[in-house]
Amino acid sequence: MDTIQLKRDCPAITIPSGRETMLPEGTEVYITQSLGGTYTVQAPGGLFRIQNENADALGMDKAPEASESSPSTGVPADEKAIWDALKSVYDPEIPVNIVDLGLIYDLVIREEGSRRVVDVKMTLTAPGCGMGPVIAEDAQNRILSLEGIDDAAVEVVWDPPWHQSMISAEGKRVLGL
Repeated sequence: MDTIQLKRDCPAITIPSGRETMLPEGTEVYITQSLGGTYTVQAPGGLFRIQNENADALGMDKAPEASESSPSTGVPADEKAIWDALKSVYDPEIPVNIVDLGLIYDLVIREEGSRRVVDVKMTLTAPGCGMGPVIAEDAQNRILSLEGIDDAAVEVVWDPPWHQSMISAEGKRVLGL
């Protein structure tokens, strides 16, 4: 893959620590993964995640957000729509979405008066991964972008521990397992 020079200073998240950093203008990077509207780049010092809103620093156009590209239907999102939204969230080091990785343990839609709230329990492939809060926030934001969802909470849990047998058939196919 070709090297790209950053067009401007660019906020990024260090992988796997999850620490925020700034990659300076002119830094040479190459994209190792661009899934779910985020970019994983290799640069001096390791791997970094760049959000869609900073795609211009890579010389790219910002990808349309799901809520921007789908017109309002007036119908609140159902459980399938929520699962589909979660399938657009990726671990920055693995080219499989968090649903097919088997990271989502529970999804509940509940009514609180006139409000619809979604609660999700998810795990990570490795305990102590600093990207956990970042991935959970991505999942929460994708859920909140859906029509008729008023609130969402994504909790990272460790029981039961994740293992490769939790990966879906599609995920195994993508990973060549």
